[in-house]
Amino acid sequence: MTTSKRRKPFALWLGAALLLALSVLAVVAPIIWGDSAAALSSEVRGGPSAEHLLGTDPLGRDVLDRTLVAARLTLAMAAVTTLIAVGGGIVLGATIVVAGRRVRGLGERLIDLMIAYPPIIVALSITAIFRPSVGSVVVAIGLAFVPQFARLTNTLASSVSSKDYVVVARLVGLRPTRLLFRHVIPNLAGPLLVLTSVGFASAIITLSGLSFIGLGVQEPSYDWGRLLAQALQDLGVNPIEAFGPGIAILITGLAAGLLGDGLNQFLDPRGPVRRRRRRRAATSGGADARTPHAALLAPAPDAVVSVRDLTIAASPESVGAPLVRGVSLDVRAGEILGIVGESGSGKSLTAMAIARLLAPGLHWSAETLSINGADVSDAREQTPVRLATDVGVVFQDPSSCFNPARHVGPQITEVARVHQGLSKRAANELAIERLREARVSSPEVRMRQYPHELSGGMRQRAMIAMALLTSPSLLIADEPTTALDVTVQADVLQLLHRISTTRNMAIVLISHDIKVVSTLCHRVCVMYAGRIVEELTVEDLREGRVCHPYTRALLDAAPRLEPSARQVPLIPLPGRPPQPDQPIVGCAFADRCPLVTDRCRQEDPALRALPRGGVAACHVSTGPLEDLLVTQ
Repeated sequence: MTTSKRRKPFALWLGAALLLALSVLAVVAPIIWGDSAAALSSEVRGGPSAEHLLGTDPLGRDVLDRTLVAARLTLAMAAVTTLIAVGGGIVLGATIVVAGRRVRGLGERLIDLMIAYPPIIVALSITAIFRPSVGSVVVAIGLAFVPQFARLTNTLASSVSSKDYVVVARLVGLRPTRLLFRHVIPNLAGPLLVLTSVGFASAIITLSGLSFIGLGVQEPSYDWGRLLAQALQDLGVNPIEAFGPGIAILITGLAAGLLGDGLNQFLDPRGPVRRRRRRRAATSGGADARTPHAALLAPAPDAVVSVRDLTIAASPESVGAPLVRGVSLDVRAGEILGIVGESGSGKSLTAMAIARLLAPGLHWSAETLSINGADVSDAREQTPVRLATDVGVVFQDPSSCFNPARHVGPQITEVARVHQGLSKRAANELAIERLREARVSSPEVRMRQYPHELSGGMRQRAMIAMALLTSPSLLIADEPTTALDVTVQADVLQLLHRISTTRNMAIVLISHDIKVVSTLCHRVCVMYAGRIVEELTVEDLREGRVCHPYTRALLDAAPRLEPSARQVPLIPLPGRPPQPDQPIVGCAFADRCPLVTDRCRQEDPALRALPRGGVAACHVSTGPLEDLLVTQ
């Protein structure tokens, strides 16, 4: 394995050096050259000379000295202006994201309205209304640039707020302010730093422009814009007089741009690093078999999670079919329930509804939704805090499980520190123990690394360790092996099996791969078009004793590794699932089913118990599908 040391980009060095030199100049210039810059002489509008390198102005004052002295007022005004713009924009844009839906919509429209007016017009209007001065021009330009920062912050924060690590933070129960400053704003640092540098340079130009036309700094004070205005009057006599303030504005803008770009590269944890070799530890795992459970038709009194008639829709007024239609399931302690189906069948939505992590725009209801006997079926209730410790979630993409701007350790320990009141040291010790249980090599080192420094399999194991930190009763694994290679997939599946066995933990495994489900789970729910169409034991699934044509189609389309079955050609599943915006009449699988009848096209089949056990939603099949095909 490797550890890394952050490499500082050349642009960062150069930009920081230039701005540091300008800052030092702004401090010492009035002290050293203040008197000479104000001294009058008889040499009026003089050209360059050994005594006056940039000549003199209409009052005989040294232009170079005045340019150096003006650096303090110009840079100070630009810094305060940028601070107002950045601070106001970040607060406005990010707060809207974590606010309620109505406030979010109103705030975004307000930003759209504000951004429609060019900043220079806003600054001119405010400055013209109030008496031109240093204070009024700084406030005017700062407020004029607030909408730009607010728009960028709002757009980036909206994107970040949908990431899996933010969803996990919501499950943990972080307050909106802590969520904002811990997970949202740190991930906006790069783009905001670039815009801040551009904003600083723009502030220099805008401040100088207003002073140039007489609406900025007033006599006897002067900045670079004021000096440019004076130089314009003497352009035909002493053109070099404009060189000093002009080149000062150019260098300052260049330095700000280089610093912002360099900081963006340096603070990005995924940027270039200097690597050092370290010893690598190996991981391994094992698996064993468990007795499958029969399909459940009535609520199980000992179920860890019990769901009845779960329905999810895009909105209460949706025209098409619900995204999830009347799903009911139970999971007992120590049991692994697999939910399998094509993409868009409603698997992940069902799992996220159980964890109360659905996207804000979705509407859901359930007759029963209980975790460890606690009723959480009221959709109007905020996410219950107990779910943060009772439910663990492992997401599909390991690269999106963690906040890329923070080290792995603080993210793993967050739930224990927030909800169990553990100290930082105790939480770290617990996290290291969970990482070791998840077969993460060198857990002490991993705690201090950024997520991108871990491999995909290692990130997935770390996500499992984070989900196990509070010893939850239910673990939801949403396609945890999709983004991993085959060998790592097997290791992760063995890890989940061992967790279920040793911890007696209920696990819901979401997958589109029916072979993955058949190797790990005890029971399997097959979903299609938002509803469960068959529930059966994994033993029946392995033996091919399925009762729904869709389940048979999934098996026929899955690769087979047995030597006797390698020559059997795969049968692709014809057609496509129904679109969410289309109403469903009759059986949703009718257009793709080889056994379709007129009744299938008119009447949606209900789940019913089958003679061999399990349930299926099919008008035609009442037993194993092989028996039905033989009789036909």
